[in-house]
Amino acid sequence: MRFAVISDVHANLEALEAVLKDIRKRRVEGILFLGDAVGYGPNPNECLQVLSDNCRILLAGNHDRAAAGLTDIEYFNEYAKKAVLWTRQVLTEKSRRLIENLPVQQKLKKENVLLVHSSPKEPEAWHYLVTLWDAEVNFQYFDERICILGHSHLPFVIERLPSGEMITYNSTAGLGQNERYIINAGSVGQPRDGDPRACYVLFEGGSSEFVRVEYNIKETQLKMRNAGLPLPLIERLSRGT
Repeated sequence: MRFAVISDVHANLEALEAVLKDIRKRRVEGILFLGDAVGYGPNPNECLQVLSDNCRILLAGNHDRAAAGLTDIEYFNEYAKKAVLWTRQVLTEKSRRLIENLPVQQKLKKENVLLVHSSPKEPEAWHYLVTLWDAEVNFQYFDERICILGHSHLPFVIERLPSGEMITYNSTAGLGQNERYIINAGSVGQPRDGDPRACYVLFEGGSSEFVRVEYNIKETQLKMRNAGLPLPLIERLSRGT
């Protein structure tokens, strides 16, 4: 199966449209979305509509739940909190209903894959999975061969060998049948790995590949300024941090 996985769009319509254009050229069989359609960016309703129209599976992330009033925002930093409060004001009722009905994880039985926004362990506690120790703990909380997630905005592949040894990849990785994997799809709308280009992961022929896509960052930043969103959120898009 040839499919694309996208995550953490964060209301960045320019990045989302650029990624979908790139995916369409590759003739994938399906697009899967891992959550955080909104938060930080200026086009929450538009992004939710585009995702709903184009993705076979949609999950909810912590910013989605927060924007719908379903998750406490006290643990959010001040900029994320301001963006969530702004998003709540502009969300349409249709968008809110869509978010309220999205799951936080889903299993693909045929492909032996678990999809989750944050982590297999307590998926609605919104833990970050970024270290090998985090991976070691979380491998115990799912039975599937592959878990694909987002949330940290950092693209990586962690391979667990039958011996228990773990190897990390940051680019193309072959996916063996006897190994298990945790794969982070990175972020479409707010990359944090030092590369400001939008990121998604493509699965084809037993391998995964991170794809980077240029988009009109300045247009998104202008919209954010006009909406009065926090300056640090605007500036970080240029840095990919």
